[in-house]
Amino acid sequence: MALASGNRKSNRRGFLTLALSGLALVACTPQIDYRGYQPRGSDMDNVRQGMSKAEVEALLGSPSTTATIASEGDSYYYISSKLETTAFLTPVETDRRVLAIRFDTNDQVASFGNYGLEDGKVVNFNPNATPTKGKELTVLQQLLTNAGRFDGGSPSSAGGGVWQ
Repeated sequence: MALASGNRKSNRRGFLTLALSGLALVACTPQIDYRGYQPRGSDMDNVRQGMSKAEVEALLGSPSTTATIASEGDSYYYISSKLETTAFLTPVETDRRVLAIRFDTNDQVASFGNYGLEDGKVVNFNPNATPTKGKELTVLQQLLTNAGRFDGGSPSSAGGGVWQ
């Protein structure tokens, strides 16, 4: 009887170890999320110069965004991206596709291009702030500076209890 009881404890430990290992493995598997326009089959290959705007919309659907340039015509952009999230970490964009279709003034396809994540450019923002006149005070300095500036008068001296 003691041998069977020890065997069950060993089986439980093995099962628990296996379950925890499987859970850790599943938790570290990246979750893949697709966002934006997802083309159907070879629809993007069917775009040709000279197509009308209506034909493009019938083939690809509504664009993700548009740009209107008064002198040259419109542009349609079909944008999709693939993000991978591992456990609790910040999602990482692993793929981006942008199909840009430019129309002439007659609303016919003038040109088109397919761009990827590698074609993008990172724009660094300037972290410096424009200095302002005066000096910055800490919270403690502000409290101590304002300590003697409040009037401790009665509410009647403030206009009958009404804040002004």
